[in-house]
Formats: sequence, C-alpha cells, structure tokens
Amino acid sequence: MLSILIPVFNYDIVALVKILDKQLQHAKIDYEILCLDDCSSDQTTVESNKEINQLPNVSFKISSTNDGRNKTRRKLAESAKYDWLLFIDADVLPKSDHFITNYLKLLESKHEALYGGFAYHHSPPNPQSSLRWKYGMTREQVSASIRNQNPYKIIISANCLIRKSLFLEINSKITEKGYGYDNYFAALLKANNHNVFHLDNEVFHLGIEPNAVYLNKVKQSVENLLKLHKTKKVTASSNDLLIVFLKVKAYGLNHLFAFFYKNFKNLFERNLLSKTPSIKLLQFYKLSYICYKDLN
Repeated sequence: MLSILIPVFNYDIVALVKILDKQLQHAKIDYEILCLDDCSSDQTTVESNKEINQLPNVSFKISSTNDGRNKTRRKLAESAKYDWLLFIDADVLPKSDHFITNYLKLLESKHEALYGGFAYHHSPPNPQSSLRWKYGMTREQVSASIRNQNPYKIIISANCLIRKSLFLEINSKITEKGYGYDNYFAALLKANNHNVFHLDNEVFHLGIEPNAVYLNKVKQSVENLLKLHKTKKVTASSNDLLIVFLKVKAYGLNHLFAFFYKNFKNLFERNLLSKTPSIKLLQFYKLSYICYKDLN
C-alpha cells in the first residue's frame, strides 16, 4: 500500500526509521521503507545505519556513486513496489505520533500529491546556524490553510506523499544535480494543473546547516532558478523571487539591484553570516544576486 522512501547522505537515520516503522506497524498496512545512501563519506554513520536492515520491511542500500538527491529519489521510486510514495528526508523527525495515519486518511482522495509541511524548534540549534533556522521559521513553517491558498508556492519535497506515476513523470524532467529544484518540481505541477493538497502533518527539520553553507546553497538555488527561467523550463511559477525579478527587469531596475550586489555584497553577507541575520535582507540579497547573475 505505501512505500516510504528516504534518500540519505552523511546522516544517521536509525531513530527516524524506527519511529516510522512503529507507526506503520500500528496502522496495520502493507508497507516498505527503502533507504538509499548516496555514497556518503562518513563511514561511521553508514555503519550505524546498517542496523535498520534488521527490521523486516526495511532496506538500507548504498550507492557506489554520488548521484545527488534528485537521481537518488528517482532510483528509490523506480524500485518501490507500491503506488503511493512517501518521501521523507533523512534529517527530519515526525512531529506527531499519528504522522502516518494522517496521510493514510487521504489516500482515497482526489489529490495526486500531499505536502505535510515543515516545523522548527523554537530556538536555533546553535548561533552559527541562525540563518537557516530563521528562514525556516519565517518562510517554511506555514499552516496548511495558508499553503492551500496558493498550493504550488511552498513545495517541500522533504515531506511529501505522491502517486508513483506522477513523481516519475515529473522527476524524469529534472536532470540537473544541485540545490533548489523544488521550485522546478512545483512549476511542473502547476503547469500541468496537478491536484496538490497541503495538510498540517509536519516533520521537524533537524539538519540545519551553518550560515555559510546555507548561504552558498541559497546562491546555488538562485542560479538554478535563473537557468530554468532562461531555458524556458519554468513557464508557470508561484516563486516569489522569480515573479519580483521579472517585474524589476520589466521596469529596467535590474541594473540598480545588480549594482547593490556588486558594491555591497560584503556588507550584506556580514549580517547574513552573523548570529542575528535579517530575513528581509536575505530576500533583498537574493533579488540583487539574480539581477547581477542575469547581467553577468
């Protein structure tokens, strides 16, 4: 009935898998939990994760090459035996003891993809990770009632229940390896008018990167978004950054924003890498950066 798919890279998933397995057993359904390690470099964690192979419906396999998250997810989906796929990232834990049953209630619905959402603990894990935590708290921890008002805007693949056929159809179009392709997945869902539904069935996001690592991923996601726009792969998007960028460019203000990035980049990053970063500044930074990359 249900395939739980977990892509893994340098993260201990033993606690996550045991929680999911316990909930699945309680639900009394046919299930499998498939975990694929994307050629992790941390062998201690890899050895620890092998423990879950002792569970009867769980499989932990290791890839011989580092393929990236998109291809790893595709491999997992192709090997899944059930029609419904529940994708869970390695660095999360369910918020509710009824996490699985909350999804199961909607299996017979008209929806093709269901998104449970993200949650964050009320304080950052450490001050050096304040940017990722603060962004998550303000931009990702959003109630389902708000997310359903614009269902393609906040698409978080780290906690998603989706029909196998739909996932394989869309994921096959994402051939690039990198960060930020949830935007592309969302655009493809929207372009083809697929039925998406959001519910309050969050997972706690635990793998919060240091500020410098996250800021580098932000820049990578901006570059990927611009590339998708320029190659006309994204034609129907609810992404705020792309919408604002196109308006700024239409009014000829992109040169001004590019000027800000070129001349004030270090000043912006001093704040963003601090213990008290500004999310409004992060949004301005992303806009100025996409304008700068577009012109250069």
